[in-house]
Amino acid sequence: MTLSAPGLAEAAPAKINLYLHVVGRRADGYHLLDSLAAFAGAADLLRYAPGGPLALHLDGPEAGALVAEPDNLVLRAARLLAEEAGFAPHGTLWLTKALPVASGIGGGSADAAAALRLLDRAWGLGRGTRRLAPLAARLGADVPVCLDSQAARMGGVGELLRSAPAMPVAGLVLANPRIPLATPAVFRARQGGFSPEAALPAGWPDAAAMAQDLARCGNDLEAAAIRLCPAVAEVLAALRALPGCLLARMSGSGATCFALFASPDAAAAAAANLPASWWRWGGGFTEGAPKPYSAP
Repeated sequence: MTLSAPGLAEAAPAKINLYLHVVGRRADGYHLLDSLAAFAGAADLLRYAPGGPLALHLDGPEAGALVAEPDNLVLRAARLLAEEAGFAPHGTLWLTKALPVASGIGGGSADAAAALRLLDRAWGLGRGTRRLAPLAARLGADVPVCLDSQAARMGGVGELLRSAPAMPVAGLVLANPRIPLATPAVFRARQGGFSPEAALPAGWPDAAAMAQDLARCGNDLEAAAIRLCPAVAEVLAALRALPGCLLARMSGSGATCFALFASPDAAAAAAANLPASWWRWGGGFTEGAPKPYSAP
């Protein structure tokens, strides 16, 4: 086992469910999903330096919501990887939290996935994301898709991944009313039957074509989330009123909502028009950015 120099870092991008259909339910009560996940430029940042027992420090504008957590998912990921490799976990991690917690954009899952990638490098294990995937699935249903942080079609309870349609350049606005929503509560509040899997093309030439197809899909958790948190409806209304908005929808189990725009620049300009009391971000998807670490 070898250690690399201090200063290693991994971004943990926000996961956006461009649609989310509940297609069934397993015997154990877990819901079966069909969803297209994509990743935004908005991200947490995880850094590592070697030496000493395993420790985690929190900073960043959204870190306060995690201070009271008895066991952060980043630490669970670190301990799981070390256990699988057969040694005691060690080193210091710093999590700069920029994404709101319990907000439907996979912040905790993305942080755990970043921890697996980062420590795989820092501890000289060389497993790569393919061999890390089984560990990711043990940490949570959203963690596997966050390992590569690239658009993917999600099935099962979220852990079954297949290729996404080719994604165009598009702009993305994210907005959250700063009200946390617990995923189990939203699923419990959901009413109605199940939806079919979406029929998607091989790809889209531009953002407008993507928005047109996605408009025929939906988020089957949106109505339940609005009943629990009426502010979600206010966020959606504000997004739809932004000039240039092609589509607005809730992501995951909420309360974060997104809007699609023709370009990242248009999205960045539009986000500035949202209430300053909300968490808000505007930019683009990670598609076209350098691929995350993946060992052979």
